[in-house]
Amino acid sequence: MDLEKGPREEPGGEGRLAVALRVPVRIVVLVLVVPVRMVWDALVVAGRFLGDRMFRPVGRALLWVGRAVLVWPFVALWRWVLVPLWRWVLVPLGVALRWLGTVLVVVPAAALYRWVLTPLGHAAVWFCARVLTPLGRGLFVVPAVWLYRWVLTPVGHALLWCGRGLAWLGSLLVTGIGTALYWTVRVLVVLPVYAVWRRLLAPVGRALAVVAREVGAAFGHAWRIAGYISLAVGRALAVFFRWTLVEPARRVYRTVLTPVGHVVRDAVLRPVAEAARSVGRVTRDALRSVRVTARQVRRDVRRALGMPAGPAGIGRRERRPAGR
Repeated sequence: MDLEKGPREEPGGEGRLAVALRVPVRIVVLVLVVPVRMVWDALVVAGRFLGDRMFRPVGRALLWVGRAVLVWPFVALWRWVLVPLWRWVLVPLGVALRWLGTVLVVVPAAALYRWVLTPLGHAAVWFCARVLTPLGRGLFVVPAVWLYRWVLTPVGHALLWCGRGLAWLGSLLVTGIGTALYWTVRVLVVLPVYAVWRRLLAPVGRALAVVAREVGAAFGHAWRIAGYISLAVGRALAVFFRWTLVEPARRVYRTVLTPVGHVVRDAVLRPVAEAARSVGRVTRDALRSVRVTARQVRRDVRRALGMPAGPAGIGRRERRPAGR
């Protein structure tokens, strides 16, 4: 395998660095990339093989078994057993049972109702109207009316009068007891409590209210005066800290730190930034050389394995960094 073939480098420093790094980088890339690609290809082939040879046939077999066990028996049972049974057995049997019910039950019941029960009902109605009604009036209605008019009505009036008297007596008794309790509670409880409230609690409450109002007003005035004092002290402290800390710090920042910062920026930070940018450029060039080397290694490996070297534009892309 010809690992030394590739775009020629100029004899400058960067060309020598590329030549020195080419073979080690190609070897490292080859050692790292080839096993990973082999593992990836093996996984892809194994996945396709398992999908084509195992998962799809197993899924199709499970689908066929599910249809054979769950779908087809029920379809056959419905098509060849239940539908013929309903059509050729249950429907004629229902028609026959309906005809037998009509002949054995409905027709005799209609005849019995028409020729037996209807005449018996008419006879019973006539008997009740012609015999039982006058007999009931003579035996029950007239005595009941007489008993209600001459016995129950006077007794009810007497009981009503007695009830009214008892109600009046009870109301009079309840009124007397209520009046006695009212005056007792008023004399023993209400009047003493009212006297205590009027002669003692009300004056004491008014005095306490006056004291509380004055104390509240005093607290309000003291709070406002304390606010003015606090404002004055705060302003004095602000002026003190301004002239003792802020102004010296501002002058130090303006007269000392700012020139020192400018000197540090011009003498240290800018050269460091330029050096960092230079290192970045060198690093990018080195990475570009590494990518070119990797492409060259891949092309050499393809050439060594007898595979096509890829599109012709790769060589042109690889020669561009070498001409810089």
